[in-house]
Amino acid sequence: MRFDIITVVPEILTSPFEASILKRAIEKGHVEIHLHNLRDYVTDNYKQIDDYQFGGGAGMVMMIEPIDKCITALKAERDYDEVIYMTPDGETLKQGIANELSLKENVIILCGHYKGVDQRVREHFVTREISIGDYVLSGGELGAAVLCDSIIRLLPGVLGNETSALTDSFQDNLLAPPIYTRPAEYNGWKVPEILTSGNTPKIEEWREEQAYARTLALRPDLLSEDEK
Repeated sequence: MRFDIITVVPEILTSPFEASILKRAIEKGHVEIHLHNLRDYVTDNYKQIDDYQFGGGAGMVMMIEPIDKCITALKAERDYDEVIYMTPDGETLKQGIANELSLKENVIILCGHYKGVDQRVREHFVTREISIGDYVLSGGELGAAVLCDSIIRLLPGVLGNETSALTDSFQDNLLAPPIYTRPAEYNGWKVPEILTSGNTPKIEEWREEQAYARTLALRPDLLSEDEK
């Protein structure tokens, strides 16, 4: 899978892909990450990529021309499944979206900055708009990193145990059940006996019950009325 990320500040996006699972995924060839500095698509000496908004108002707006040039240049080299714009008013990122996007091959991610992008970019280039939450950041770069992480970990071969991602929270609209590791007792605090019983069917039944109970207590909004 290939991600082309368009940004005004590519420096912000270097470190997330240089460590841990994402770094290994890149090194193993499971994913390609290409950062594109929007200022490289501006011909004037000032490398201006933003301007005042028509009608007045506070905040600068990212101009359409350099974005058009960048996306057009990328599309001349390959076909893209999605052009995603990271914006607070996009659809909220959920596990189902990550699952869906993990099946794509080539994706462009446009990181907003300043007040945002010229509306014509959203109307004529963007195919999907995604938010990572109901709050505003200085730019879309951190959101793009979160989106990429949520997708890349789902790609075949990225995680050591591919079933691990399938048992994460939200995969079945439930929170994950409690998890434990050695020692079985610490400071008098014991691991539930069922988990050390070796009875796999009973363990799975316990985990399902716990997942449902935690979801009902902490995130009842994830459950339908019939499930509550």
